[in-house]
Formats: sequence, C-alpha cells, structure tokens
Amino acid sequence: MDKTVESRVFSLVEPGVIKEVQKKRAIPAGWVAIEPTYASICHADLRYFAGLRRPEALAKKLPMALLHEGIGVVKETNSDKFAVGDRVVVVPNIPGQILHPEIEQKPDVPVNYSKGNAFLGSGYDGLAQSRLVHPEECLVKIPDEIPNEIAVLSELSSVSHHAISHVEEKLKKADTCVALFGDGPVGYFTAVMLKYLYGIDAERFVIFGAADDKLAHFDFARTENVLTYDFKNSKEKFDVLIECTGGKFSESALNQAIELADSLADIIFMGVTEELVPIDTRDILEKGITAHGSSRSSTVDFEAVVEGMKDAAYREALSKILPKQLSEIASGEDFTKVMEKFVENPGWNKTVMHFTW
Repeated sequence: MDKTVESRVFSLVEPGVIKEVQKKRAIPAGWVAIEPTYASICHADLRYFAGLRRPEALAKKLPMALLHEGIGVVKETNSDKFAVGDRVVVVPNIPGQILHPEIEQKPDVPVNYSKGNAFLGSGYDGLAQSRLVHPEECLVKIPDEIPNEIAVLSELSSVSHHAISHVEEKLKKADTCVALFGDGPVGYFTAVMLKYLYGIDAERFVIFGAADDKLAHFDFARTENVLTYDFKNSKEKFDVLIECTGGKFSESALNQAIELADSLADIIFMGVTEELVPIDTRDILEKGITAHGSSRSSTVDFEAVVEGMKDAAYREALSKILPKQLSEIASGEDFTKVMEKFVENPGWNKTVMHFTW
C-alpha cells in the first residue's frame, strides 16, 4: 500500500483569491514527499492570479496551487534515490511517460514535449503547499556549495538551457555571432548562461532591450536600445538570435531579429504571448532561417544547470537578479499579499519566497 501524507495547500480558487485547504496525497513507489522551502514567482503565475488568461483556460485550470520555480527538502521518501533531509531542485514538468504509461510516445521526442505530461502550477498543484509529492525522475540533488537563494533560480535557468541546446553545436564555432532580444529576467538568465556556460564574449554578443537601466545589468555583453538602434541600416548580422520578450513586444522583437539575421541563421522563440504575432515570412524564406520554438525543460537541463552553478562566477552573475529581501510566507494571507504586490509591480529582480510551514 502506498504511503500517504497530509499537505496544506494554498489553492487559487479564482483570480485573486487564495484558499487554504488540506489534501491527503499518496506517495507511490519511486515518488518523494518534499517540503517546499524557497520558490520564485513566474509571469505565468501572475497571469493566473490576475485572471489574465482566457476565461476558458482559467475554468479548466482552477482551482490549483501556483508556483513551479522552487526547491525543497525531502521529508518522506518511497525512493531509493533520495533520503530524508536531501535538498532538491524540483523539475516541474512531469513526463507523460510517468503519469500515463499507456500513451504511446513518439521515439526521440524530449520528455518535456511528451503527450499526457503535467506541469506544476498549470492545472496541476504546484509548490504553494506544505508537501509536494513528486517522482524521483523529476528531482535533482543540490550540491552543498550552492546556496538556497541560487538553487531556487534553477528552473528559469533550465528553460534557457533547453532553448540554447537547439543551437549548441553552432555556438561552439568561434565566429558565431549572437543577438538576444529582451532585457527582463528571461533575457538575463539566458544571456548569463551564454556568457558563463558557453563562453560567448562581448565581441560577438549583443543584447537588445528598451530600458537603459535594465540593459546596464548586462555588463558582460554589448547592449543596444531598440528605440534608437538603426535596424534597417545595420551592417552587423547574427547567426543565432534569441527572442526573450513575449507579450505585446514579441512582434517587434521577432521582426527585428529577422531583419538582423544572416543567411541560414537560427532564431529561438522563448517569449510567450496570448495573441497571434505577424512576422516577416519573406525574409525567413529568402535567408533560409530556421525557427525553434522552445518551452519548458526537463531533468537533463536541470542537471546541467546545477552542475554549472558550481562555478562561482556564474553564481555571482545570477545573484544580481535576486531581491534585496526574501518574502516570508507562513500563511495563505502572506502568500496573497506577495502575489498582489507582484501583480502591481513585477520588477526586474526575481521575487523569492521563503516558506515557514
């Protein structure tokens, strides 16, 4: 018989309303019960909390516990791979192969694109609960030298790692030039990874953004403001272009990227938008551009990120996006207040929560 555990859940029952509920969860063989300790807020959480998703999507997803970026401590285990007391990073994407083994999967498709998968905080209870029961395949141990505040940044870093993996071989060439669009957190995490884990230096690396104060954080690359840059007459062309803007800025960023793309360039789409985005297909065809859609990540990406975090210079660069103060969470009311504050002003720095259950 499976072990069971009680979980205190901060459940989003409707936009802006968090209700504390108790849920009993089974711990199947190979699964682990984790107490979430630190978590950060994603703009996806904001869209659910603020009711910015389409009504039909909200009706399908709610009620649920938010948050998918986080770490925790093993409290109970039904796995030989993890022991009570282990610090772990939580991989939020649970592959369909685990949840629905009856579904036939196409061979060679990465597990983050598998059929029947589930994602924490997206119609499946996330980290905003006292006990998260999770499969051993979706956990990564945190080495002693990596502090909690850095380890909690693993999820967004892993998304960047998965995106970059599409062009990994191209980045190994010394003459590959890279342009990144977006001066927010997604852009920063991706840019830091390109610099410190892939060795892309400023000579062949340009960040395009719209806010000079945000661009100032990217001191390891060249920066350009899209409001003043002359895209039509630019002589500089790029082999890899990464769009990290999303929302209403996706259209301009993607078309600017297409304009600056060299022949046979690769463009990676990372930004999420609720609206359809028109793009210049003529240039895509004439230049032979390859477009890569990239979303979420899997355990192999988390393992690579955690290994990379052993590098002190990489950790130091990541620490710049941490808040000056952690948000302490002991109740549903605390959680609601932090979410409301985030909706009002997401800011450039990540909002990081510390849970006291």
